[in-house]
Amino acid sequence: MRDADFLRPDFAYGGGATSPVGRGGPGPGLSIYANRAHLRASLREDAEAAGMRLVAAAPLADLVTLGENLAQARLAEVILVDCPQVDAGVLAALARLDMRAASGTMRLIVSTGVEALDDVFACMDQSSPVLLVDPDRAERVLALGRVLAAMPAGGGAGGVRELSDDDRLMLVRLTEQVGQIAGRIDRLDLGAAGPRPAPPAKAPPPLLPGGPATPAQLPDARLVRRIIRQRQLRGRFLDNDLFADPAWDMLLDLTASRLEGKRVSVTSLCIAAGVPPTTALRWIGQMVDAGLFVRLSDGTDKRRAFIDLSDKAVQAMARYFAEISLTAPAPI
Repeated sequence: MRDADFLRPDFAYGGGATSPVGRGGPGPGLSIYANRAHLRASLREDAEAAGMRLVAAAPLADLVTLGENLAQARLAEVILVDCPQVDAGVLAALARLDMRAASGTMRLIVSTGVEALDDVFACMDQSSPVLLVDPDRAERVLALGRVLAAMPAGGGAGGVRELSDDDRLMLVRLTEQVGQIAGRIDRLDLGAAGPRPAPPAKAPPPLLPGGPATPAQLPDARLVRRIIRQRQLRGRFLDNDLFADPAWDMLLDLTASRLEGKRVSVTSLCIAAGVPPTTALRWIGQMVDAGLFVRLSDGTDKRRAFIDLSDKAVQAMARYFAEISLTAPAPI
């Protein structure tokens, strides 16, 4: 394949023209927008191997120049955008894509860099796109697999290739783990024998502006931060990969931040998770779906968004700490 093939758009937007390329299988159509020619080439190969039908492979500028016409443009069923850095034009294009995807069946995969993550996350709050951070080729392939697995049988434009057993097991494992966590938290109470005496009451900690009052009492923020430090200390002596538990680490960080009256950005939460950012983003999405995390927009700056515990999670964490305070002085 010639590099020149990846330096031009593969079809004319909005004019009713069909793709002159027409490569790939009979599955859902894919449009790729990325400035790096080698990346467009590898994405094209992987998409075609997955049975997808390539509709476009073009530089990012082609997506940006659509502007307001994006709402009427002919687009593929799956759009993959690579934007390691962003500016106002790219963010505007992403926001329009997000709105378009939210109103239809189009699926979005967006890869970006750590520095741009908060901006990208904030402008895409409608369609729950798959977000990747500095991904490698395997992570992009997995993202395509996740999108294909979530599409209706037949993929709209045609059938799609079955995911491999390994990919399917990975997706199922992630979903099941979060489902189990949510189930355990739902079932967590003070025991069948009735409520036990709570620790000596303290004045309720301040919540974020507009946060609801909670009847259950969270512990002192210093205790939660001490637990977090103890968990991190293990990495000085043993391989941290042995203890990867991103859901719990994020729950602890959000609990401490809520007690301290701090808002948590998605980038900060990814760091707290202790796993690669793309993995952390998958967990954040699953925790939102499980009703444990909520996304909050900044009331004064629409370009910013934060993650917080849901009321359900706040109550569960408060009950958890009340329970373990009766049996363990320093839980980790």
